[in-house]
Amino acid sequence: MLRIANVLFNLPIKQMIDDRFSLKILVNLVVSLFLVSSVNIAYAETPVSKTDGKSFSHDSVVDVARKLSQTPFIEPKKAPEALAKIDYSTYRQINFQQHAAIWGNAPTPFSIQLFAPGYIYKQLVDIDVVENGKSFPVEVSESSFRVPDESIGKLLEQVGKYAGFRLHYPINRDDYKDEFLVFQGASYFRGVSKGQAYGISTRGLAINVADPKGEEYPLFKKFWIERPSSHQKAIVVHALLDSVSVAGAYRFAIYPGDPTRMGVDVKLFPRQDVKNVGLAPLTSMFMHGGIDRADTADYRPAVHDSEGLLMEKGNSEKIWRPLNNPRGLQVSSFMDENPKGFGLIQPHRKLDYYQDLEANYHLRPSAWVEPTGDWGKGRVELVEIPSDSEANDNIVAYWKPEQGLKKGQPFTYSYQLTWVDQIPKTEGKVKVVRTAGGRKLSTDKNEIVIDYSHINANDVSHIRVDASISSGAILESRIESNPSVDGARVFITFDPQDAEVAELRVQLSNKDKPLGMTWLYRFTAEDWPL
Repeated sequence: MLRIANVLFNLPIKQMIDDRFSLKILVNLVVSLFLVSSVNIAYAETPVSKTDGKSFSHDSVVDVARKLSQTPFIEPKKAPEALAKIDYSTYRQINFQQHAAIWGNAPTPFSIQLFAPGYIYKQLVDIDVVENGKSFPVEVSESSFRVPDESIGKLLEQVGKYAGFRLHYPINRDDYKDEFLVFQGASYFRGVSKGQAYGISTRGLAINVADPKGEEYPLFKKFWIERPSSHQKAIVVHALLDSVSVAGAYRFAIYPGDPTRMGVDVKLFPRQDVKNVGLAPLTSMFMHGGIDRADTADYRPAVHDSEGLLMEKGNSEKIWRPLNNPRGLQVSSFMDENPKGFGLIQPHRKLDYYQDLEANYHLRPSAWVEPTGDWGKGRVELVEIPSDSEANDNIVAYWKPEQGLKKGQPFTYSYQLTWVDQIPKTEGKVKVVRTAGGRKLSTDKNEIVIDYSHINANDVSHIRVDASISSGAILESRIESNPSVDGARVFITFDPQDAEVAELRVQLSNKDKPLGMTWLYRFTAEDWPL
């Protein structure tokens, strides 16, 4: 399904939003035009340069990034006008020849397919393969793509570069190489695990998100892909990142399967001080669901790629924050030191929760970021942007280090990224499974209902509900057994009084010990469901 829409917002940061949405369109169009869920590839390969190759290691990428940071940023080369001006219908007919997949006829279970530049895919990237410690550029031939016109094929060969690539590996069936990871557009990439469908996007780096002056979009300008052996179940991709403010070297150790996971090692070289920087950024879509009802008539009870932000703080406290599609831009910060993990989560895995036979939101992955080593002081930042179309990513989450980046000071960090089905680290534990809001029955009071799973009915009478609100007052809090979720239901009645915005917090405890997740929510008068 092609998910494209033009969305206009009357916001001071309109340009920032427009840029973000154009990238969303780019990423979704990639999946819509080129998604091949099951590909069996075993023919002639795309040509790789027959030169002697260059010696390569990850240190090579680090050295290039360091030197790059010592010179001003130069805009990357883009597709020529003849390719950039072709329309959507024509671009749809430019398809990579599956039989030309790199390593498609080799013993390794991995293969690479490539994306053509053109239409809105204007950024050109260099792609090398690495074999036996040497790198070789991937070439473009007239036969690399199936094209509607010979002139387009010749032009693509003249350009000699690609717009991105996708990796294939048999994650669902042993006899098919499934597409499981796509790199295309700025520093965006998307992954899936066994049985999943594309949803949430991930990025290399975020700079100046929600800044009135506009967001800066770093880009991966070159990739090096190591050829795995016939027995390897992992593949390594290196990437060179560049932008006005920073250059960087990335190493992705990728393990496809159930689930697909990725070890990410990063070394950044700032060209200037960057205060508003986001590490391990996640980008997703939330239209409505749970406490946030649809603004227009929609037969689907929930429409989103992610339902909530989950955090595991340095002190092991787990926080659940339901997402909103607000009427005005919202930025929320959650202070921490040495976080253990954060992610945007899609917890409900059954069709009846969404009732969408086409989008398959129940198959879309959650993305979980787990820092390797200490990340120090900072905060998880959540940005929620108003949207009236599910075609647009309007949710961003990332880690913001307290000191930001300093010019001339390399910044190194690592993390594990996993595309999961279930909420991480909560199996068999008390967790939030549903949030709803409205009026308390037979009153004009505001009430929030929170369902928790994995609470024994015999324990409910011993559980204390600790509820607070930053402005206004909590009028009542109570808990009762809820057998339908093998847990309990909590009712919070509150009065925001004259506050336009108020932060609510709910924590369960048993014998003075915290029980399950801490639930957080931002009440805004204009967004309240009544």
